[in-house]
Amino acid sequence: MSVSFDGDEDTVFHGAKLALFIGANLITILRDDKPDIPWPAHWDLPGGGREGDETGAQCVLRETREELGLILPEAALSWGRLYWRKGRAFWFFAAQMPAETLPQIRFGSEGQRWEAISPREYLTRELAIPQFQSRLADYLAERG
Repeated sequence: MSVSFDGDEDTVFHGAKLALFIGANLITILRDDKPDIPWPAHWDLPGGGREGDETGAQCVLRETREELGLILPEAALSWGRLYWRKGRAFWFFAAQMPAETLPQIRFGSEGQRWEAISPREYLTRELAIPQFQSRLADYLAERG
């Protein structure tokens, strides 16, 4: 099945993030507590900066592999939208994997730890990154 994403894949973008649902839970990552990074000690989602001429999907899947050790097929991406922030474009995707995927997570070297939480908890978590809370809310509203 081919999924259509909202946005122009030819748009120059800065990075991509993923709302990764494993079973009913959302996978979150507590960022390192370093003053020289954006959003230190905040709860993030898998993803990061673009390398070379990657597509948005390639970028987010590579970052998810690096951060969580999960190799997801592009077909796992069920929703995507291009967002603009401070004059830069960023992809935001969603993917759903079965609960049996959870034990396969192998946390990488960036961040303090990961957690599987309810999407509602991420939306209300004080130290969640606000623009990702908003993008997750967009996805949940469209999904119904």
